Amino acid sequence: MTSSFRGQIVILTACVTAFAMIALTIVLQLILADLSRTNVDTVLEDRADAVVSTVSNADRQGLAVTSAELDTGVVVYDAQGAPVAGVASSALEDIYDELSTTETTTYRTAGDTARVLALPFLSDAGDQGVVVLSERLSPYEAAERYALIVSIITGALATAAAAAIAAWVTTRALRPVSVLARTAKDWSEHDLSRRFELGAPSNEITSLAATLDTLLDKVSAAIHAEQRLTADLAHELRTPLTAVQGAADLALLQGGLPPHAQESLEEISAASHRMSETITTLLDVARNADSLRQAATCSIAAVVDDVTSNPAADGPGVEVRVEVDVDDHQVAAPHSVAVRALAPVLANALRFADSRVTVTVTASTTGMVDVVVEDDGPGVSGGDSEEIFEPGVSSTGGSGAGLGLSIGRRTARSVGGDLELDDAGPPTRFVLRLPLA
Repeated sequence: MTSSFRGQIVILTACVTAFAMIALTIVLQLILADLSRTNVDTVLEDRADAVVSTVSNADRQGLAVTSAELDTGVVVYDAQGAPVAGVASSALEDIYDELSTTETTTYRTAGDTARVLALPFLSDAGDQGVVVLSERLSPYEAAERYALIVSIITGALATAAAAAIAAWVTTRALRPVSVLARTAKDWSEHDLSRRFELGAPSNEITSLAATLDTLLDKVSAAIHAEQRLTADLAHELRTPLTAVQGAADLALLQGGLPPHAQESLEEISAASHRMSETITTLLDVARNADSLRQAATCSIAAVVDDVTSNPAADGPGVEVRVEVDVDDHQVAAPHSVAVRALAPVLANALRFADSRVTVTVTASTTGMVDVVVEDDGPGVSGGDSEEIFEPGVSSTGGSGAGLGLSIGRRTARSVGGDLELDDAGPPTRFVLRLPLA
């Protein structure tokens, strides 16, 4: 999902929302902490003022106040810092003693448990004193903790909701783009004449459709130009090649030739036959791929038998073992085209095999027939597995022109199949895929 544009938008939305909720939670906690401290200080001041009012209004001399008149945790000290009334909690005794002689209003926080206020005062009778009292912070801390829990839950829900909304919105927004991409890919493989034709670009989708239409026009023009060039070259080569092949065959029929001349003519005749087959293949591939797929079907078992029984497929000291699925399969390709797609693969395997080449035919679940050609040779060394399918690239130690595998792949793709290097080996394994009829 992260590799798709939709997934990136969803993840980015979730991250931004989570960051915003974290920042909001921190700000909220800071505000609550400041409000709690302000509220505590206000409560302490009100309680201290009430104590001072009680002491000042007493109809007695001096700081005459009893502990019964004071709340728990409230202590009144005289000018010398001696306690007059009230009892401090044991945990705050040191702080109370320290603040008993203060001359200014002083606040002190005792960890996370309490906040202490020391308020100097002068009674109506003119007596000086200090009232020291505390307020527990646990109720305020609990409120902040509950607010933090609520903020975390709200943030998680908001992040999940934002991600879900982003996924829903992007799915709806990008669905037409996905449809356009799939349709354009299907047309590029099966019908280059189709176009979207959504009219003049009015938004991003119609603009994309117009761009794809232009791209399909260029692809179609390039493929048609290549097909015309291939057909023209093949026709131009066929005439002189036929003359060479005929001359070589006639010379061989005359007999009485020296051994070296006989061998040379046989090599010329064999090479011209192979070149003629290559040109025929190029002409077939230059035809429209849909026409090739619709032209005929053939038995894959017959194709394998034809290729493996060809004398040209024999190699010195190499055993060819053919394993065919019990149920024969019909492929959507003419017999000659399927043979020309498989023959270069088998010839390549025979050239490099040490003692054995195995050909196995199985039907896959993707509507294709897989013809696996495996040899026990040294394998394909170095380079990219796709490089050996480039025209003019020969395998290590090969003596060919480097066109066999390239023509084999192109022939397979012309009928909707493919040719791939499944394992560089050793053993080396090529897979020819042809569509089921």
